Amino acid sequence: MPGSPREIIANISRLYALMDRDGLAAVVARSGKNFTYLSGMVFPGTLARHLDFPDSERGVMAVWPRNGDPALVLNSTAADLARRDSWVKELRLSGGYGESPYACLCTVLEELGLAGERIGLEKNYISAQDWEAVRQRLPRLEMVDCTAMMDEVRWIKTPGEIELLKRAADLLDEAFLATFATIRPGITEREIHSRLIFECLQRGAGWAHGILNSSSNPIKYGGEGDTVFQSGDVVHTDYVAYLEGYPGHQNRNAIVEAASAEQLSLYAEYRDVYLRVMAHCQPGVTAGEVYAYSIGEFEKRGWVEKSLLVGHSVGAWWHQQEPILTKGSEIVLEESMVLAVEPHLDHWSIQDLIVVRASGPELLSDKFRTEKPFITG
Repeated sequence: MPGSPREIIANISRLYALMDRDGLAAVVARSGKNFTYLSGMVFPGTLARHLDFPDSERGVMAVWPRNGDPALVLNSTAADLARRDSWVKELRLSGGYGESPYACLCTVLEELGLAGERIGLEKNYISAQDWEAVRQRLPRLEMVDCTAMMDEVRWIKTPGEIELLKRAADLLDEAFLATFATIRPGITEREIHSRLIFECLQRGAGWAHGILNSSSNPIKYGGEGDTVFQSGDVVHTDYVAYLEGYPGHQNRNAIVEAASAEQLSLYAEYRDVYLRVMAHCQPGVTAGEVYAYSIGEFEKRGWVEKSLLVGHSVGAWWHQQEPILTKGSEIVLEESMVLAVEPHLDHWSIQDLIVVRASGPELLSDKFRTEKPFITG
């Protein structure tokens, strides 16, 4: 393990076990999900986009060998950030636009004695041109796709990850509570959205994004516009706030000023179904079975579940990760997975973060009480 004052929270023991299973001498993390996960550092602002584009000339990589210390392939712009934040201390700098980061990667693999070994790379995050360039430079290197394996590594959370996800969930719930208290008739979706993002950033989120709509807006998930909230409107939300690269990810409902008896009754019935779906997230159950259970509970009440999923795992960099709770998924839920559970009923949508436990789901996002809808004003 690299010497560092920062504690490594990634699931390295699971990484090694799956590398042994797949016969890998090293993995190379190129995506934002896996680079952030293995490096422990979070790229801010415009630098972050270089992790999302496979053809970026300023892409960065984490090289994690099965034996020996890991290394980061970076450009000079990112070097000081890595020295400050990463638990990986071995940095190899490429020339940026004048030198492909893959040329630097090949040099690192040669220096680590890995040029003739079986190496895992994310085939969906390396362009065909770069893949071929590595193959030509290191003809004895056996390159295999490790995308699915890295999904498996990330979906079992360590205590350090769970603690960070809990903090991020608390931050987002606090932002919801502060923002919902300001909603009045006559205010627009755009104004409330901007306040919610501000509240997240003010509380320490590195970045935040999401969707907020009024029930009077006919286009759900169409972005925040100039639709004006009126008394009795339902506020639908779906937000993510990242803290040190890990997401708080919740949906919360509010009713503007006054709720009707019909709204309260429907919300209570919807929440009952939601809790049943959450309770069904148990070790040994497949993600597809959770989806089918949710569809069945909706159908019993004459409702239609229109969403393509009823939940998903969360993790570093990008909030929506495997396992996805969707039709036909055969991924089996395991102890210490963290899921965002989110069956939708029109504008009603509760979403919480839970830890899958044999004793029942452990609620992480518990600062915003959902027994009743939040009434603004």
